[in-house]
Amino acid sequence: MHTKHTGSWSELLWGRNGLRSLALAGGVAVHAVNVYIVTTILPSIVDDIGGLQYYAWNTTLFVVASILGSALSPKSMEQFGLRRAFLLAIAVFVGGTIACAMAPAMLWLLAARTVQGLGGGLLLGLSYSAVRLVFDERLWSRAMVLVSSMWGVATLAGPAIGGIFAQTGHWRLAFWAVVPIAAILALLVHTQLVQNGRAAGKRTQAPLGSISLLALSVLVVSVASLVHSWAWNAAGIAAGLSIAVLIAKIDGRARVRLFPTGSYSAQTALGSLYACICLLSIGVTTEIYIPYFLQSIHGKSPLVAGYWTALMSAGWTLGSFVSSSRSTATANRLMVAGPLASAASLAMLAWMLPMADLSSQGGANWLMAPLLGVGVGVGLCWPNMLTRVFKSAPKGQENIASAAITTLQLYAMAMGASLAGMVTNAAGFTDPGGMQGAQQAALALFAVFACAPGLAAFMTRGARDAV
Repeated sequence: MHTKHTGSWSELLWGRNGLRSLALAGGVAVHAVNVYIVTTILPSIVDDIGGLQYYAWNTTLFVVASILGSALSPKSMEQFGLRRAFLLAIAVFVGGTIACAMAPAMLWLLAARTVQGLGGGLLLGLSYSAVRLVFDERLWSRAMVLVSSMWGVATLAGPAIGGIFAQTGHWRLAFWAVVPIAAILALLVHTQLVQNGRAAGKRTQAPLGSISLLALSVLVVSVASLVHSWAWNAAGIAAGLSIAVLIAKIDGRARVRLFPTGSYSAQTALGSLYACICLLSIGVTTEIYIPYFLQSIHGKSPLVAGYWTALMSAGWTLGSFVSSSRSTATANRLMVAGPLASAASLAMLAWMLPMADLSSQGGANWLMAPLLGVGVGVGLCWPNMLTRVFKSAPKGQENIASAAITTLQLYAMAMGASLAGMVTNAAGFTDPGGMQGAQQAALALFAVFACAPGLAAFMTRGARDAV
């Protein structure tokens, strides 16, 4: 009788269910692997086609488009049915990927990355949403674990694919390598997922107005980062914050909310949790610059730089395993210790990464400890924070609270990338550029961004009360 209520891994991964699992997990895997491929090959791209001042824009535009794509996924599923919506998402993603591979200049690449992000966001949203449609309820929990675990797979596959092609001087082939994988995914989707037609009855509504304003706030900061003037930089940040305040006011009166009631006050448990999730995510976005710093300052190969960068994600996973299923008292202590460990690790990187002579006699290997530490610090509090979000959500708004985690995390990544671009450009990343510019940018970036998890440690009171 027990197996009637709780599906086994063998039931999920065998036969027809196994092929369906592969299709849904593949949707996340294609998106996630691409993220790490581009992070690894980006130094080689700017070395070839230029556009160093737009370095962070590659992540910003990709993630902003992913937010929009993820928000549009329920609507696309209603409009086209599950199978056709998936195939459309794959087509958009592949179109953007091919355009990236053919990019002759940085502005072309940025436009292609935006298209790629839109398709990737659709794939993410559809992959998670389809679990409830494709599998019996007893398999939902294991299916969600399987789909989510693809981010871990991506930390192994992405740097390998990107690093190998970048090292041989063929970064464009890293994009082309994704196309046949996406084609196999399309075949699986076409043969294994049911085309359930257009949904009938009540239509899903997404707060697209608020999401569009989120995207605008990020883009305002990104544009301001291109101007080498502290006044313009400050104006860009102020404008971005003003739009965020406007979002809070609009969302508070909206019929279809982006975030649950109480999310915009740091005094509430939910507001405290969301603030910490946002700040911790911002701290981790520094990883987009690590391959460049490791290659330009410490002479590491693209492959090694890619895997060292992935240590942040590996640390996040490690910390999550350590902190899951802990007692309330231990979890509360970890919610303070985790952000402080992440902040201390970023501060160590601010000190160590600019030191070019650290590479002599293998001293650069010591960088692996703080790189791992940034992720471990986040992982030590992450699972408990997510669990408490569900507990803190107002009655009837649990689904909104859950969906808001993904939106908030993607927004934090996009805004973090924009702010990283602003800090590095202001610190001399492009002027004077070269070794000196990289050293100055590394010091400024990690010193400034250490403040984000540091601030999170002091905003956990509400989160610790949420039990």
